Amino acid sequence: MNYFNQEKIDIKPIPNPEDGTVDINYTVEEKSSDQLELSAGWGGIIGLTGTLGVSFNNFSIRNIWKKSAWDPLPMGDGQKLSLRVQSNGKAFRSYNFSFTEPWFGGKKRNALSFSIYNTKYGQTYNPITGLYDPNYSSQSSITTTGVTVALAKQLKWPDDFFSLTTALSFTRYHLNNYAIDPVNLPGFSNGFAHNVNLKMTLQRSSVDQPLFPRSGSNFLASIQLTPPYTLLSNNIASSANPYEWVEYHKERFNAEWFIPLGRPVGTDRKQFVLRASVKMGFLGRYNSELQISPFERFQVGDAGLSNQFALLGYDIIAHRGYPVYNTSNPKVNPDQQSTRQYFTIFNKYTTELRYPLSLNPSSTIYALAFFEAANGWYSMKDYNPFQLRRSVGLGMRFFLPMFGLLGFDYGIGLDRFTPGGSLKDAARFTFMLGFEPE
Repeated sequence: MNYFNQEKIDIKPIPNPEDGTVDINYTVEEKSSDQLELSAGWGGIIGLTGTLGVSFNNFSIRNIWKKSAWDPLPMGDGQKLSLRVQSNGKAFRSYNFSFTEPWFGGKKRNALSFSIYNTKYGQTYNPITGLYDPNYSSQSSITTTGVTVALAKQLKWPDDFFSLTTALSFTRYHLNNYAIDPVNLPGFSNGFAHNVNLKMTLQRSSVDQPLFPRSGSNFLASIQLTPPYTLLSNNIASSANPYEWVEYHKERFNAEWFIPLGRPVGTDRKQFVLRASVKMGFLGRYNSELQISPFERFQVGDAGLSNQFALLGYDIIAHRGYPVYNTSNPKVNPDQQSTRQYFTIFNKYTTELRYPLSLNPSSTIYALAFFEAANGWYSMKDYNPFQLRRSVGLGMRFFLPMFGLLGFDYGIGLDRFTPGGSLKDAARFTFMLGFEPE
């Protein structure tokens, strides 16, 4: 749970030959795990922009009414409380709240979590004047409100590394003169869409630590389902708004391995680590008469940071060295594309060679070199797992307890090279803040 200095944990077994038992003494060094996110700026036309976020990772809600426990906050039960507010002038604003109880029931490792959010994105490009106009956001916008309740349970079979998470989510989209899918839904720019889904995730994680894993693996398989509304009623597919109640089935699979290179773990803590990962996703439909949902698709490319397009529930899949692309043909340079579209299938393969520069819990730092290949497709008919965009590059990661993860990558898109083009034209410099993107 990242409460102790991983490098200072000492385990001493003390056997008792008389009764055949063993006492185990743990020597630990506590470290801070709370995080603060704060940024602010001013743009002449945009106005005030900024983000304020706090995460308390060892919160105690049962001590909230005890005055003596506020030092500065009631702590000690391992609960996580997060609050985040973000604004980008009149164009975008977001409110997020989440709470996690990792030991629900008090007897077993069952994590109960609750989250609620509200975001609004306003279109700031005025199609009438052709100019940037922040006031136009009141005439064209999309508002998203969502609630999720999830229960994660540690399993004993096949082994103790398995866990099963079940999540129930409800999301409401409010469109105000905002076209989400002009190609497939040219007339759908006003009204509501609702997304009720059940997601089940089976995961096996045996990594040795969260910040800089040196051994172990992580496997994840998930399925996300909505009710098959169009199979229950024949009129929905032909209605003016067939996505008033969104329907789809969505499958994801992730796998990653951490392999220490050189001396075994424990003899030389600063050793190279090879990370290899595979990620895949598929979005399908129940009814062939209905287009595949414009919601819950996959955006592939760029730094993988959240943006306004995530308001539609897209899974944002990063690809270092490339901007967001909208065609499955690697020979088409994404920089020359004028529109963005989102895929129903994606594959991504990553290999990283990591080396730790500092394993101090107050500043975990490591460097990496990577090779990535990824692509997305619009249908199974177009799917070709060997048709991939490739990139190579270097990066750095900094984990500071107060601010979380900071990182940057310099990636070169190998398939972005054009005749007569330079290395600069095929390279991209990307940042990350708070989390490692997919």
